[in-house]
Amino acid sequence: MPDPPAVVPDPLDEVVIEARGPRFAAPTRRDRIGRVWAPVFINGKGPFRLVLDTGATRSGISSQLADILGIPPDPSAAVLLRGVTGSATVQSIHVDSLIVGELTLDATLMPIVPEVMGGAQGILGTAGFADKRIWIDFRNDRIFITYSRGERAGADFQSIPFRTTRDGLILIDATVGDVRTKAIIDTGGQVTIANLALRDALARRRGEKGGALQGTPDQIEGATREIQDGRIIDTPPISFGSLKILDAGVTYSDLDIFTHWGLLNSPAIVIGMDALGLFDTLVIDYKMREVLMRLP
Repeated sequence: MPDPPAVVPDPLDEVVIEARGPRFAAPTRRDRIGRVWAPVFINGKGPFRLVLDTGATRSGISSQLADILGIPPDPSAAVLLRGVTGSATVQSIHVDSLIVGELTLDATLMPIVPEVMGGAQGILGTAGFADKRIWIDFRNDRIFITYSRGERAGADFQSIPFRTTRDGLILIDATVGDVRTKAIIDTGGQVTIANLALRDALARRRGEKGGALQGTPDQIEGATREIQDGRIIDTPPISFGSLKILDAGVTYSDLDIFTHWGLLNSPAIVIGMDALGLFDTLVIDYKMREVLMRLP
C-alpha cells in the first residue's frame, strides 16, 4: 500500500505544542500510553492540536483554546457532553470553520470540554468522517485525513471490516478468549475497558462465578470528570481478524456509556490507545468500512 498524499495543512511546524514529544502520533510504550493528535485549523487560525477521538461524535475545545480564538460561549447553546462515566451540560461556542486535511466543517457548534489529556487543546470527533480515510503512522509520527478513494490494503496490513452504530462508533466483531464480544475502536480512550457481562462470561468458561475474578481496584475518569470504580483483570487474548492482543490487563466496569450504547447486557469491550498504539500503522476507512492494521 503506497503512502497517502501529503494533504495535512501546511506548514506542520506551526502546530502549537506545549508538551514535549511526538507531534501527531505517539506510540504506546511500556511506560506511556499512545495518543493521536490532529493539526486542526479553526476559523483560519492554527493549526491547533486536537486529540483524534473515534468514540466522540462531536468535536470540542478547551476553555484555553476558546480564549485564544476570542470566541465567548453562547449562553443559549448549552450542549450535553457524554463521557464514559457520565454526562454533563457544558457551554459551547460557534465556529465558522474547522479544517484538517481534506475534512472541512462549516458553521460548527463546539462544546467546551472540561479537560483534555495529553497536552492537546481539544478533541476531534467523527462528524464529517463518513467519506474519509484516516491514516495514522505511529512509527513516523504522521497523520493524514483524506477522502476515501477505494484504496485496498497492502499485503503487510490486516483488514478488519466494521460497522457503525447510530452514534457513529466503529464496531467490530472480536473474541476475548473464546467469548464472542462486540468491540469498539476508541482512539480517544486511554485504556481498554470492558463491561461486567464480558467478565461474567469469561468466569463461566472457567467454571467460576463472576465475583471470583476480583483483579486490582482501578478508577476510570471520563470527559465530564466523573469517576467510576472498576477492576483491572488479567484477560485472555483479544482477537479480531487474524490479530491478537496478548497480555491484556483490561479494566472491567459497568460504565454509564455501556448503558447509553445499549451494550450493558452482552459482552462488550472498548479498545483504547493502550492497545491501538502498539501497532505500527492504523488506518480507518469510513467509506470502505474497514480498519487496517500493520504490526511493528
